[in-house]
Amino acid sequence: MDKVIIVGAGPAGWTAAVYAARAGLDPLVVEGLQPGGQLTTTTEVENYPGFPEAIDGTALVEKMKAQAVRFGARPLAGDVIGCDFSARPLVLTLSDKTRLETETCIVATGATANYLPLESLQKLIGRGVSGCATCDGAFYRNQSVAVIGGGDTAMEDALFLSRIAARVTVIHRRDAFRASRIMAERVLANPKIEVLWDTVVDEVLDVAKNEVTGLRLRNVRSGETFDRPLTGVFMAIGHTPNSAPFKAALEVDAKGFIVARHTRTSVEGVFAAGDVQDHVYRQAVTAAGTGCMAALEAQRYLEAQGK
Repeated sequence: MDKVIIVGAGPAGWTAAVYAARAGLDPLVVEGLQPGGQLTTTTEVENYPGFPEAIDGTALVEKMKAQAVRFGARPLAGDVIGCDFSARPLVLTLSDKTRLETETCIVATGATANYLPLESLQKLIGRGVSGCATCDGAFYRNQSVAVIGGGDTAMEDALFLSRIAARVTVIHRRDAFRASRIMAERVLANPKIEVLWDTVVDEVLDVAKNEVTGLRLRNVRSGETFDRPLTGVFMAIGHTPNSAPFKAALEVDAKGFIVARHTRTSVEGVFAAGDVQDHVYRQAVTAAGTGCMAALEAQRYLEAQGK
């Protein structure tokens, strides 16, 4: 039986693994279906401390993994599909029916940005299409960009990008925002932001450059289609936490994010780190910070149990 099993192999998971391994806890890291998580869809990371020249997202995760393995973390290829946290030991079930037993568990499975189901959009994720304005907005300084969505996240992204980009176009399929009134008013009053109501994206244009050059849009009322040249598209239609295997065992909020207090979940000995419990910041550096916290909490829990 393991002392610590970490589920997830992004910044939160590998940071937790570094701290747990250095504490002599011999952590097992179940890497999941997408090792590295959302960072693997980012071609350049400029805002992670220690990399002044920027670094490819996948390369950053590989460095984190190498550091954790150096201290004794054990990667395991596999995907957790279920758990039983009702008794000791804690049990995790993998997709190949393997059962893993552990004294503590750190859930660091992340979240997935919601993207429109357009082939032309999907192929350009990380090449002009982004799910995180605060992560990637700086790449579009003095350029024209679009934000797709109508909630508070879309408003926040549009306002943030208006300080960087030359022009921001908010594309919303309805004739009114779902966002709070104050956020909507700030967007509508900003001279650098244009709102296209009743409009949807039919296609992301790349003109054979393998990067975004514009959008083909359609007004849902008139049926009129038109092209809008721009270089960046930011999705703001929500994130889905990768919490499905744990929903029956742990307290989650209305959107499925694991409820954690200082990374401690509703079950003793189970901790949550990174975007699976964070719907506010969603940054690699904050995920890494909570990974550190979760590992320290797991260590303290084991010490309190005399283990």
